[in-house]
Amino acid sequence: MCAPEEEGEDGAQDGRISYSGTITCLKFHGNKHLISGAEDGLICVWDAKRWECLKSIRAHKGHVTFLSIHPSGKLALSVGTDKTLRTWNLVEGRSAFIKNIKQNAHIVEWSPKGEKYIVVILNRIDVYQLDTASVSGTITNERRVSSVTFLSESVLAVAGDEEVVRFFDCDSLTCLSEFKAHENRVKDMFSFETPEHHVLVTASSDGFIKMWKLEQDKTVSPSLLCEVNTNARLTCLGVWLDRGTDTKESPPAAAEPAPISKKQSRSNKEESGHAIQEEERQPKPDAEKCSLTGDSNKPTKGNSLVSAKKRKTVEMSEKKRKKKKI
Repeated sequence: MCAPEEEGEDGAQDGRISYSGTITCLKFHGNKHLISGAEDGLICVWDAKRWECLKSIRAHKGHVTFLSIHPSGKLALSVGTDKTLRTWNLVEGRSAFIKNIKQNAHIVEWSPKGEKYIVVILNRIDVYQLDTASVSGTITNERRVSSVTFLSESVLAVAGDEEVVRFFDCDSLTCLSEFKAHENRVKDMFSFETPEHHVLVTASSDGFIKMWKLEQDKTVSPSLLCEVNTNARLTCLGVWLDRGTDTKESPPAAAEPAPISKKQSRSNKEESGHAIQEEERQPKPDAEKCSLTGDSNKPTKGNSLVSAKKRKTVEMSEKKRKKKKI
């Protein structure tokens, strides 16, 4: 265990850190960073490979109840028992905005594009717009809200202390549909997309984990894909996705050369043939000027003509000498 180092500006700390209270929330961003919140009011950013604390922030005077990371990874939201909603600049590790909400919120969540976020207080869901940082509308659920998950930028799935899951439109603030998901209260949910389906996963106190196929029209209730009975009293849910098979979430592959068709290969050959013919038509430069290797042992056409002339002159001179002697 390591003791906290001295606090910097806005309660930020560097280096390894230990909590003096129970960890209350964990959020991964990608596969490189983990952000945690705890009862002692600290929020820590961890390197998920070396498991070292990169930055710690004295976030709330009370417990950190819930936190959510912006899709860009540059901002985070947190709510605590000090009745505040706080926005954090994760790049600089400092507070960006503080709002007194006058009540203890227990859930905060960004939308998929990060253009809006919701804050949950008991059975009330306040919808905020990022550009104004103000409430644009309020959704009221029949029971205390236990879990929420965005199905799209405007559609929110809400589960409460009951067996029913409801889909709400965050723009019109109306309930699109509802369906009975379990025999007991729904404790947690998670949604994801595959090339074949849009899936909602639910976990309940009845011990069942269920996967539901969502329709494109959210006014239509989803259909059950599969279920498993854990024979346990479930309190939370975590879903691990194999990003290698998820085409929408997997990183773009490295650029590869496009396959060449037969027509393209023929045209390429013809173009290369024309280029070679044009090169042959152009006058060749002098061999002495083009020589870059400095190799003069190999005879050239110019050298052979000079040597032939020398031979003829030598032969003529010898003939003249013979005639003089005679």
